[in-house]
Formats: sequence, structure tokens, C-alpha cells
Amino acid sequence: MNTNSTNTMKAMPIFLAFLCMGFGDVVGPMVSLAKETFQLSTFMAQLLPLMGFIMFGLLSVAMGIFQDKVGKKYLLSLGLFIAFVGLIIPVFNGMYGPIISFDPTSNSKFYIILIAILFLGAGAAILQVSGNPIMRDVSPEGKYSSNLSFGQTVKAVGSSLGFLIPAFVAKPLGLDWTVLFPIYAILIFLTFLWVKSTKIVEIKDPNSTPASLSSCLSLLGNPYILFMVLAIFLYVGAEVSMSSGVPLLVSEKYGIDLKELGLVISWGLFFFPIFIGRLLGGVILRFLQPKTFLVITVIISMLGIIMMFLGSQTLAFAGIILVGLGFANIFPLVFSITIDNMPSRSNEISGLMVTAIVGGAIIPPVFGFVADSSNILTAFLVPMACMAYILFIALTNLKKSN
Repeated sequence: MNTNSTNTMKAMPIFLAFLCMGFGDVVGPMVSLAKETFQLSTFMAQLLPLMGFIMFGLLSVAMGIFQDKVGKKYLLSLGLFIAFVGLIIPVFNGMYGPIISFDPTSNSKFYIILIAILFLGAGAAILQVSGNPIMRDVSPEGKYSSNLSFGQTVKAVGSSLGFLIPAFVAKPLGLDWTVLFPIYAILIFLTFLWVKSTKIVEIKDPNSTPASLSSCLSLLGNPYILFMVLAIFLYVGAEVSMSSGVPLLVSEKYGIDLKELGLVISWGLFFFPIFIGRLLGGVILRFLQPKTFLVITVIISMLGIIMMFLGSQTLAFAGIILVGLGFANIFPLVFSITIDNMPSRSNEISGLMVTAIVGGAIIPPVFGFVADSSNILTAFLVPMACMAYILFIALTNLKKSN
């Protein structure tokens, strides 16, 4: 077997790990499903993203340092195992597909789901830390960037399953959306076994200086790095607010049943455009500078949010599609622009950027509070404000480069 074929075989379980990485995004559609099942306020339902994404803030830097000692494959396996534990918690508590019987005097099952999402978020955070660098170890020479880009596309497929499985698997079989838990658990367990059985030679630069907690935090004293990390924080918060808010908008404002077509429509309006946008982004960046492309994508996103307020369902749905296309490349653009500005500190910057994903825990409860205080449409001013800040940062970067 030639070297390229060997590397391709080694990359397969890593691509599957990227699929599992996307399972962490289930908190988006799960907000509307849990809100309906457990009769929650929007604010309470938004505790799901809080549980899922808070672990990025708590674990990312520490896991990056730990990874330097134990290796990327070990950490990847650990992330898969922790995510698996989170997914079997609700299964052992009776939430595995049959319709949940709701007890109006107790939300105990909802709190079990919160604990499960906490573990799933921890696993996803660890997979994010280990998955991106280990892809380099299993990629043929010159194929790392393309494999990593394809890995992010596979992750988008994993993110989409939270919308598609309840509609196309659960409903036809007469099951509840909680069938997500055993399906995800089986896929993660199989991935864990495949990763453990795959021999991976990890590439390590003997001259590299490992990132430390102090070296990471010291970078926040640099205003440029601080502002770019804040851009990641706000972007992830805006994306999670959109992914959880769009199903609520489709259901509450336009009266589309979530258990019928609501989730599928929400996926088609938001996550499918993100998938397409990521595929197109790699092509566009061959001809357009990243800083210019960032300005364009943010403007497209803001235009889409504005269209949601124009009163027409058609314009609102078209606006959501534009937001998805605009959001598709913001994270990798901000990430790469920051690294290119200070390549010698890439390890520390990477740790800070992954930590900033905690914005997905902080911004959605603000979104939920605004929705409960006013209405679901008004709450979309929260991601609009996030995009306004990122537009300022994008224009500042473009001005400096010119």
C-alpha cells in the first residue's frame, strides 16, 4: 500500500471525529425542541447553549497545554469518551426516542439534559483542541489545508443532523427528538474505537516552545489580539443565537410546526447556506484577500438581519439565507487574519481563539432575555450588534492593510 493510501486511511477516523465535533452544535435546534417539550421560557431554554459552550472557556487553554504532554491522539480519544458519557446520561434516564411524558410539576428531565449537554460540550471543546492539529499528522504532504477545510465541511454535516434527524428519522418512526442521544452515542462510540485502533505518528517540532497559561494570557495585553479574540467571542455568540433563534422565529412568528417541517426549514434557511458558503469560501479566497472578504461577508450578514425586520415572510427567509452565507467564513477569516498578523505566537493565539468560543454560552441567554422581554424578532438585534462590532474590526484591518 502506498504512502498516500495509508495516510488516506488514517485520515478517515479523523474526518469522522470532525463529524462528531459538529454534534456539539445540537444545542441550537435543541433550544426550540426543549422549550416546546418542557414548556420553558426562552431564557431558560437558552441555558442549553450556556451548558454546551461554557466548557470551551474553561477547558481550551488547559487542554492545549495537557495535549503537549500526552499527545493529540490521546486527547482526541478523551474528548470522544467524555462526549459519549454525556450522551448516555439521558439514555439511562429514559430519554432515547419514545415520546417524553411531561410532568408539569417537575423539570428533572430537562436538568438531566443540561448535564448531558455539559459533558457533550466538554467533549466537543477537547475535540476542537485536538482535531485541527492532528489532521496535519494524517495528511499527505501539501494536503493539510485542503483536508482541514474538508474536515470543517464534514463538521457542518454533523451540525445539520440535529435539525434533520428529528424530522426524517424520529417523526416517521413515531419517536421523540431524544432519539438524537442514542444515535449520536453510537456514532461517537464507533469513532472512538476507530481512532484508538489507528496508528498515528504525531509530528512534533523539537524547537517549538509549548504554549503556557501565562504566555496565552499575556497576549491579551496586546490591544489588537484582544479585539480580535472579542470578535470570535461575539461571532460564536451571534451564530448560536441565530441557530437557536431561527426555529423559534419560524414557529412563533410564522406558525410553522417544529415537529412537522419547522426544523427542516430552519436547517435549509441557515445551516445549509453555511455549508454552501464554506465550500464557496475556499474558492473565493483564491482570488480575494482575506481582509476584503471579511468585510464583504459581515456586510452580507448584517443586510440579511435587516431583511428579517421588513415584515414579509419571504424577505425574512431570504434574509436568514444571507446571514448563513455571510456567517460561513467569519470564524476562519478572523482566526487566520490574527495568526498571520503574529505567526510566531500561533500556539497562544489558537488557545485564546478556541477559548473565545465561550461566547456561544454568554450571548444566547442575552438573546433569550430580550425575546422574553419583547418578542422573538426583536431579539435578533443582539446578533446584529455583534456583527456591528465585527464590521468595525474588519474595516480597521482593511484600512491598516491599505
